[in-house]
Amino acid sequence: MANLFSGGDRELDLSNGGTEAFVEVLMLAVSELASEAWDFRFAALLILQDQNMMGRGAVGFRLEEVDWGASESERARSKDFVLRATALAASGHRWSELGYHPPRVCDYLGRFRVMVQYFTPPVGSGPFHYFPGPDGAAVASCTVHRVLSGLPYWEGCFLCNKPQ
Repeated sequence: MANLFSGGDRELDLSNGGTEAFVEVLMLAVSELASEAWDFRFAALLILQDQNMMGRGAVGFRLEEVDWGASESERARSKDFVLRATALAASGHRWSELGYHPPRVCDYLGRFRVMVQYFTPPVGSGPFHYFPGPDGAAVASCTVHRVLSGLPYWEGCFLCNKPQ
């Protein structure tokens, strides 16, 4: 099974293992950079890509499903956040905490970065069925791993929920 992340006319089709690495390194970076309400909603979207909780081969999202913001400045700021988080993830930020080295994740992050760069967020409102609303934002932090946790969806962060 595979998981699909897409935007515009670009796709990132990842294996289950590739998805796990991609989401985990992005989550570490997003947890570091999140400061605005939208950032925590994007973090919640990433949390919902945890295959240990959602099922293998059952995750992915389209950039068109993301509520990028109502104004041009909000959309630009949201897009910039995703690009900064992607760059931080690609730098190897906190990879040592994963317990493995994700060998192909830099390629995945590079392809995702290009996808986001060339994506034009839509003007107007949703419905954005798959993008967490303000009440579903990831505002809790795992005290053990210093990463945004799965609350309100489930206890713990992706590192806590990893099978041993």
